[in-house]
Amino acid sequence: HASTFGVAKLLPTKVSGYLIEKELEFLGEKTAHANRPFVVILGGAKVSDKISVIDTLLDKADVLIIRGAMAYTFALANGKTVGDSLSEPDKIEIAKAALEKAAAKGVKFLLPIDTLITDSLDFKAKTLGETQVVEGDIPDGWEGVDIGPLTTEQYAEEVSRAGTVLWNGPMGVFEIEDSSKGTFAVAKAVAESDAISIIGGGDSVTAINNSGYADQVSFMSTGGGASLEFLEGRDLPGVLALDLK
Repeated sequence: HASTFGVAKLLPTKVSGYLIEKELEFLGEKTAHANRPFVVILGGAKVSDKISVIDTLLDKADVLIIRGAMAYTFALANGKTVGDSLSEPDKIEIAKAALEKAAAKGVKFLLPIDTLITDSLDFKAKTLGETQVVEGDIPDGWEGVDIGPLTTEQYAEEVSRAGTVLWNGPMGVFEIEDSSKGTFAVAKAVAESDAISIIGGGDSVTAINNSGYADQVSFMSTGGGASLEFLEGRDLPGVLALDLK
């Protein structure tokens, strides 16, 4: 942390720029004291990467929407089959614990109702093989690549009622056009809502930029992984450095 904490330690006066001020305002104040309902949309590949932020946000959110490949680990925790979809069977108990915490706290925990699946996927060529939309179990030899129309409608409805929306992570493989509809539909719903809308870095920022709705959201974080660490409640060296005497 030499470039953040180390350099600041040598300076007599420490101040942040306007970008850091905005990051702390929206990822801190606007989520700690969110306008209700507070809807959190989390995507991403692995439960293990996001379990700490899920646990923290379950103490703040009214609605938690899970998508991306980590939704398949939660599907396994609910006794569903996920075919060849990316999942973490060794994290099923962690997923179950999150579901139980949500139920205990009265947080609406939304997983996909229907899924766009394919029998082959080529990232390099950006193509899918045969596709279909299924509800519930995903058959062997197929993998999920996007949310289906029922899920898209449900998520958009939740966003339309929100007072604050925090979005981190796409709905599916949005880099491929045929599996980008869910991500861009959610981007449209977030942009058109009256809520304070916070885009939490990484692929979500790319998705909102590609969707053409970037100028209609309240704030887009540039913090990447640091944004998630801050949302987890972890101390960031660059922020701690501001308080050095």
